[in-house]
Amino acid sequence: MSLAEATEHQPRARVALSAALAAGPSHAYLFRGPRGAGKGAAARALAAEILATGAADPDDARRRALLDPSPHPDLVWIAPRGAQHLVEEVREQVIRSASYRPFEGERRVFVIEAAEAMRDESQNALLKTLEEPPEFAHLILLSSEPELLLETVASRCQAVDFAPLPVEAVEAALAGGGEGQEIAAAARLSGGDVERARLLLSDAGRSLRTAALEQDWKALLETAEAAGEEVEAAAREALGEQVAAGFKRSAREITDEAKRAGRRRRTDVLDLGLELCAAWFRDLAAVAAGAEQVAYNRDRLDQLRARAAGLDPAAPRRAAELVQETRRRFELNVSEELALEALLFRLAPVLA
Repeated sequence: MSLAEATEHQPRARVALSAALAAGPSHAYLFRGPRGAGKGAAARALAAEILATGAADPDDARRRALLDPSPHPDLVWIAPRGAQHLVEEVREQVIRSASYRPFEGERRVFVIEAAEAMRDESQNALLKTLEEPPEFAHLILLSSEPELLLETVASRCQAVDFAPLPVEAVEAALAGGGEGQEIAAAARLSGGDVERARLLLSDAGRSLRTAALEQDWKALLETAEAAGEEVEAAAREALGEQVAAGFKRSAREITDEAKRAGRRRRTDVLDLGLELCAAWFRDLAAVAAGAEQVAYNRDRLDQLRARAAGLDPAAPRRAAELVQETRRRFELNVSEELALEALLFRLAPVLA
């Protein structure tokens, strides 16, 4: 995949990266934008072009760099296996490795996926490499939550912004994954995130969506709890494999890290459920106002029309506002159960 293909739906990023290659790539980039916007594909395409420069066989270097996982010895790509990056992994695979000359060609590329998942210790340790990188080293940080990065880290990288994918691009990526109207709904509800759209087309996603649309908070909590437990178990297993491979991790650290990963997934699923609920109320208001063409839930228009009949659009608009307020409360670490119970009582008079 060429850089132009990887950034087909990201014109700003394509212009910025094409210009960078023409002038000589920077030593540090921060690709920032929502999940599913194509940051990873763009990073791999950029890395392939950088590694092809000065290679004995540029086409072969480019081909190997584009493989996932890549066998190219001068492309290092790390991703968090739990809730956070391992400090040791960042130190060994990025900071120390960046001081070694290329195995082949003239350059080395280091990609840190979900850079916001680096602990402050890792980010501070990375500063010197960002400030005084070897002339052959190039770092690419990918982040969907750049505000969680230390300012000292973000300011030392050239920012490249990625926007949410357009609905048409998400629909094309989902082709064959469900019924036409269900795909259309998932694409609109995903916010330009292909991964989220695929989740909504899965059995778990369909259950989550149904619970959200029916305001079945018990089912929503159970779905989130199950998702958190699944991620916690997977994180515990991955961390155990790291210990077996030689990384130093105490049993307490493994437990704490796995629990953090599980809690984060539980919160993410709850937040998505409330986002879907707010979108449903938004659609009700749109249909009640005679503007069903802007509805996200394209596969449930008959249900929307039935519920919107004779409805004052102001009521579902207010309901959507209440749901969004509850989402913001989650950021304050309030009890999710109590917040949802309070939301239920606040919605009752509005939707009566």
